[in-house]
Amino acid sequence: MSQKQNISSDLLTIRDYLRWGISEFGRAGLFFGHGTDNAYDEARVLVSHVLSLSFDFSPDLLDARLTMAEREAVLTLLQRRIDERVPAAYLSREAWFAGLSFYVDERVLVPRSPIAELIAQDFEPWLSGIYPQRILDLCSGSGCIGIACAYQFEDASVDLADISLDAINVADINIARHDLSERVRAVQSDVFEWLAGERYDLIVSNPPYVDSADLAAMPAEYHREPALGLASGPDGLDITRQILRHAADHLTTGGVLVVEVGNSCIALDAAFPAVPFMWLEFERGGHGVFVMTREQLLEYADSFA
Repeated sequence: MSQKQNISSDLLTIRDYLRWGISEFGRAGLFFGHGTDNAYDEARVLVSHVLSLSFDFSPDLLDARLTMAEREAVLTLLQRRIDERVPAAYLSREAWFAGLSFYVDERVLVPRSPIAELIAQDFEPWLSGIYPQRILDLCSGSGCIGIACAYQFEDASVDLADISLDAINVADINIARHDLSERVRAVQSDVFEWLAGERYDLIVSNPPYVDSADLAAMPAEYHREPALGLASGPDGLDITRQILRHAADHLTTGGVLVVEVGNSCIALDAAFPAVPFMWLEFERGGHGVFVMTREQLLEYADSFA
């Protein structure tokens, strides 16, 4: 009898497989940062996916016995998480953002931005009560930010823009998944290069912002994600510089730009010492997000040139 068969014979219930997964994840030194932050939640994502249960399934099911086919399928997925260092979201083909379910695979980053908190707050006070009619999710990846904005602002039209055709294809899947094709479109663009003449009331961007040193030091799970969505030059600011240089041309009067740069916030302040970036604080965690109006972008245009 193989080791896998031995384990499947010994582990009978959902509780057994969750416990086994937690223990083995710990022994393997896995990293959690793609939708979960601990071994229990990561194991629960995978077990519930195989069994077609919601993540928050009833505790009454924990002692339910699994069929042999279910045991082997759960064990296989848990073992893949260990052996291949693949984030659970890629194995389950699902990630949650702003309370919404999104299809994800290795063509896009796993959604995890603190911008979700801003969406829930209508980007106040920075929009000053103005209802955005046109929104751009720049460097959109799966489209999660823009689609969440479409839910929050029910009359707005939203563009999801990304240089990666693979990402555009995933975004199209999510547009269809949420039945938003009448208001949301995915367009391929190298930052603003292929959006000539387009103007928006709100531009939100979670661009690549990882510097070369951080990228090299990242846990294996991050290297399962597309490098195009992470890497942005030696200081992590290659794409952000382009955004700052051209965003004003694509914002309406009074329009607002929101950009996440994560740990590269220190490098951004150092690169533009004359610019008073407004760094936001989040109740649910996260950092490195700034807000600028079109007027501020114009005021400091010489710094960005």
